[in-house]
Amino acid sequence: MTDSSPLLIWMVAGEESGDQLGAKLMRSLRARLGPDRVRFEGVGGHAMGREGLRSLFPLEDIAVMGISAVIARLPTILRRIRMTADAAVAAKPDLLVIVDSPDFTHRVAKAVRARAPGIPIVDYVSPSVWAWRPGRAPKMRAYVDHLLALLPFEPEAHRRLGGPPTTYVGHPLIERLGEIRPHPGERGRATDGPIKLLVLPGSRRSEVGRLMEPFGRALDLLRQRSPRPFEVTVPAVPHLVDEIRRRAGTWTVKPQIVEGEAAKWAAFREADAALAASGTVTLELGLSGVPMVVAYRVSKIEEVLKYLIKAPSIVLTNLVLGENVIPELIQWDCTPEKLADALLPLFSDTPERRRQIEAFGRMDDLMRIGDEAPSERAARIVTEVLERFRGNGATA
Repeated sequence: MTDSSPLLIWMVAGEESGDQLGAKLMRSLRARLGPDRVRFEGVGGHAMGREGLRSLFPLEDIAVMGISAVIARLPTILRRIRMTADAAVAAKPDLLVIVDSPDFTHRVAKAVRARAPGIPIVDYVSPSVWAWRPGRAPKMRAYVDHLLALLPFEPEAHRRLGGPPTTYVGHPLIERLGEIRPHPGERGRATDGPIKLLVLPGSRRSEVGRLMEPFGRALDLLRQRSPRPFEVTVPAVPHLVDEIRRRAGTWTVKPQIVEGEAAKWAAFREADAALAASGTVTLELGLSGVPMVVAYRVSKIEEVLKYLIKAPSIVLTNLVLGENVIPELIQWDCTPEKLADALLPLFSDTPERRRQIEAFGRMDDLMRIGDEAPSERAARIVTEVLERFRGNGATA
């Protein structure tokens, strides 16, 4: 910095995952710039609060998922967008960082840019412009000065689509490989023992409601057809554990339901195969080396959106690998029979299983970012943006 006053960085997250990313970025910026040379204000949750951010309002006000939930909360969300933009403009920060949740954070960024065009804006986490609504990418150039991407193919996607300057900073899972990968003797302990099967029906109530029934019936078919017995573990997020337990009560194959991150990663390290809802969990499984089948169902209203999807796959691991090695059964293909048919080859040493495992071996090289942790690399890019906008401004 050119003077003794600390930098003011405004942070705006819209849900828990963004809150976690934002907190790590705050910590890395403080380490890079010095604890007394940067302060933070804005909107965040408990993790960002522990790093010193006093949120304008509780994150729960805007952290809603699903079309019906958003519609029900829309008046509150719109008020919070205006409130956040007003406060950011009044604060005159040195930089605004928006974190994920584009339906909320991008509206804040647009309002700030219109009223205070001198405030640089960094977007941490790319919207899925490579999958659907690619026209969002060039529009982002008007209000995003730099984009920090979690996935290695995203900078090229934004270059191709005309999006803002983009840097791949690495996915936070890279920092957790020691937790999600098996320790010696944890996986495949006995070829004649029970197969360890993970079932992951999603982290949203709507996902659990649509997938638990076909998943349970697929397990019943597998029980009848599998040459080896298998044991099922279902890691459950805290707010859905009762729902998952209730729905699993109708299954003929009774699972072990575990709660908490430590129990989830322990189950990953032991798993031989997985049946999972589409989402970040597919990246977790790929990095853990667990062969999987991926499924998804949406509402009839949301089904219309499939015609807008441009990506060759909905599975993040497939997109990182650049080939569709993981079977994906979507909407009407998500039937018990098809799920069982796709899972059964993963229960033994088959070409289907070997193909996935061999592909997972390439993921480290594809996602590598060097010696920096993702949050450290993100902090470096944010600092470079600050320097560019301040001339001889903040230096690390």
